[in-house]
Amino acid sequence: MYKYDEALRNPKEQLFKNLMKRNALLWRRQPTTLRINKPSRLSRARSLGYKAKQGFVMVRVRVRRGGLHKTRPKGGRRQKRMGITKYVPAKSSRLIAEERAARKFPNLEVLNSYWVWEDGQHKWFEVILVDPNSPSIKKDADINWICKSVQKGRAQRGLTSSGKKMRGLS
Repeated sequence: MYKYDEALRNPKEQLFKNLMKRNALLWRRQPTTLRINKPSRLSRARSLGYKAKQGFVMVRVRVRRGGLHKTRPKGGRRQKRMGITKYVPAKSSRLIAEERAARKFPNLEVLNSYWVWEDGQHKWFEVILVDPNSPSIKKDADINWICKSVQKGRAQRGLTSSGKKMRGLS
């Protein structure tokens, strides 16, 4: 993967774009939250703290693009007062992906996430999850801070990088 490191840094380049378009065809048919063996953007994952060892889990999450689509009210109103359009979620789609991954894997903690690909209807993010009960994580001095009891539910409490950005801290 490091051979394509420069192309991976700018994912919209032609070389990477053709590969990801083919992958997106497959990803659309897969479940919304899917555990994967290894990251598709290895250099990005490693820069965010991923290590290829026991206790690290990679998950690809698909999030629908666009604003909050509210159901149309039944009563008679003019379109301007319907209250359907122009509703924007307060959270980023990356944070929504992190929260979904955390809900799907309740025994793991979210370390970080990154954008992988998007098309007209969906965005895909890869979320790095860590098992705080794994012995290899407890021994690793770089990551064993996540084993403390105060780190429970990081994604829901806005303690990941996308959560801090939403809260206006970075």
